[in-house]
Amino acid sequence: MKSILTAALLIGCTSLYAQKAPATDSADGKFYSKGGTNRALNIDAGVTTSHTVTIKGQTVPYKVTAGSLPVWDDDGKVIAGVFYTYFERSNVADRNARPLVFSFNGGPGTASVWMQIGYTGPRILKIDDEGYPVQPYGLKDNPNSILDVADIVYVDPVNTGFSRMANKDVQGSKFFGVNQDVRYLAEWINTFITRYKRWASPKYLVGESYGTTRVSGLALELQNSQWIYVNGVVLVSPTELGIERDGPMAAALRLPYYAATAWYHKALPADLQQKDLPVMLQEVEAFTIKDYIPALAEGGFISDARRKEIAAKVARYAGISEKAVLQNNLDIPTGFFWKELLRERGYTVGRLDSRYLGLDRKDAGQNVDFNAELTSWLHSFTPAINMYLREELNYKTDLKYYMFGPVFPWDNTGNRTGENLRQAMAQNPYLHVLIQSGYYDGACDYFNAKYSMWQMDPSGKLKDRLSWEGYRSGHMMYLRKDDLATSNEHLREFIQKSIPKQGQAAKY
Repeated sequence: MKSILTAALLIGCTSLYAQKAPATDSADGKFYSKGGTNRALNIDAGVTTSHTVTIKGQTVPYKVTAGSLPVWDDDGKVIAGVFYTYFERSNVADRNARPLVFSFNGGPGTASVWMQIGYTGPRILKIDDEGYPVQPYGLKDNPNSILDVADIVYVDPVNTGFSRMANKDVQGSKFFGVNQDVRYLAEWINTFITRYKRWASPKYLVGESYGTTRVSGLALELQNSQWIYVNGVVLVSPTELGIERDGPMAAALRLPYYAATAWYHKALPADLQQKDLPVMLQEVEAFTIKDYIPALAEGGFISDARRKEIAAKVARYAGISEKAVLQNNLDIPTGFFWKELLRERGYTVGRLDSRYLGLDRKDAGQNVDFNAELTSWLHSFTPAINMYLREELNYKTDLKYYMFGPVFPWDNTGNRTGENLRQAMAQNPYLHVLIQSGYYDGACDYFNAKYSMWQMDPSGKLKDRLSWEGYRSGHMMYLRKDDLATSNEHLREFIQKSIPKQGQAAKY
């Protein structure tokens, strides 16, 4: 498990039916073998339950189907079952006009649990207002869910959640790679919208972390191989999307994140500390673009005076010593920063959310012992998703729910997903993109997300359909109560504004 988790972190949430729409209530054990246990996925079956939730003061009745649908190879042979949970508002007069959201998390190798019970779903896990675990574990209604304006499908790619390959003879290489992933998932989405008669619905793709790579690739793959055109793509804490930024660029773009983290931990000089976060970051971003990148580009030939001048500024913004900056040749590795920032206080800071503190065996050294935020998240999410699926949604299986599943080796060759998304936007005038970033995310940092947005469309012709929002939290910004409300509202507004007016043609 540890090796799976480590690998995943390196790459940047009653009625039976089978091959038909859900009917009415039942939990009759068909998921089980005669021996009373089932360690294999029932590839084409599901269970449906009915519920209500209050969202923004309005009662919203809905039904949930937890189940799986097949993946076929080119010869029509079933090679896998993809598990999903489908949330559908019940009191809808015109389902054709109702938006449909497909939600994916990342890894690669992680299930859709995070956004399902942390962000957009109608039930979310019990945590405190800043996102830390509390006991007893459990769930509560989400008054900010987007279910009031859109139906939602949370999808677990093969070997995540309850999704599995059909048998041991199926090769993982059919699924485990940037391009393999989007190909079979595009086919699966086609199957889903056919089964549930959602061809007419406005469609959206939401991805988090590596899920942003996935949905960026899917936007074009759906158009080119399935002739499915989506209205919107949401990138939550996006990866680099195959957009190159080696050398000085990669080093410099991290600085605004360092400054945000240092500001949060009150490690900056008083004049910076007293500024509001976005105001302070504007200053750091300007320095990064105008001074830091050119200085790093000079490498070892930068003058001593200029080197010292830049080191002093970087130290001022990053909250660490000028000596440490100089010893790293002006290029501060992220691992070193997480160890160094609060070293004198005896703490490390988290990678995916640098608000979180860790305790290492010793304060000396260059790298942290563990990711403080991830242990906290697994602490609270794992019990909650198992309670939710198995007890509240009545999905009966003895399969382990893979929070992080075995999907390695992962084939990263040919990752052009940022360019794929640009091409999808160019081909589809209806397609809008929203990017959401947490200021304290050190894995997929906010300024790199801005850079990707800028570089994705060098012509500037698509910028009226590209937008970015920042939040005062980390990789999963929605775990902080205030940002849960704000980020969901941004999603709601994005969905509503990206649906064309009746009769509006898709043309330039």
